[in-house]
Amino acid sequence: MRKKRVIIRLISILLCLVIAGLCAVGVINGTVVGQTRDRILSPQAAAELEGVDCILVLGCLVKDDGVPSDMLSDRLRRGVELYDLGASQKLLMSGDHGRDGYNEVAAMKRYALDAGVDSQDVFMDHAGFSTYESLYRARDVFRAKKIIIVSQEYHLYRALYIAQKLGLEAYGVHADYRGYTGQQARDIREVLARIKDFGISVLQPKPAYLGPTIPVWGDGNLTNDS
Repeated sequence: MRKKRVIIRLISILLCLVIAGLCAVGVINGTVVGQTRDRILSPQAAAELEGVDCILVLGCLVKDDGVPSDMLSDRLRRGVELYDLGASQKLLMSGDHGRDGYNEVAAMKRYALDAGVDSQDVFMDHAGFSTYESLYRARDVFRAKKIIIVSQEYHLYRALYIAQKLGLEAYGVHADYRGYTGQQARDIREVLARIKDFGISVLQPKPAYLGPTIPVWGDGNLTNDS
């Protein structure tokens, strides 16, 4: 009988922990989305902002042949559109170039140049290994203070929340031109990512790499691959 009571008590404690965890997940996700929803603008509204230092395009998968994935291609398309609308005179391409043979930012800059953007207006952040690091480096390496972030809408809430906690004045424009395969799984992972970055935004650790400052109002060619 005593053993049975112990088991019931343990099960009750476990259920309470599960319920508390689910409540925490709901609260954190609600906070991230609720605090940033009104910062997501249309391209036209974003173009009316004044004093925007740069349009930050967040990196994503590049295929083995160096061609941007559908999601990244759409982010780049939106970034160039905002540049052409005059939302900012500078594009900051932030992605993963942490190993030989894989270079998101080179593909991103090539897209912009092919679209007619002046090379000196395109900055490359080779160490944007995560959303948090991209935003931290936009602030500390590229000296941006007011930015427009371009990504898919599901990702923008987290990016805008991180930017807010880092003291950036940030707005978002989504790049959802189509549906994407595997989006349901991506949405689930994003819930966990919001929890992770909620905590990281409190601690604010330094990124893996910082390095010398390269103000985004200068010449983007300084960031080209050597």
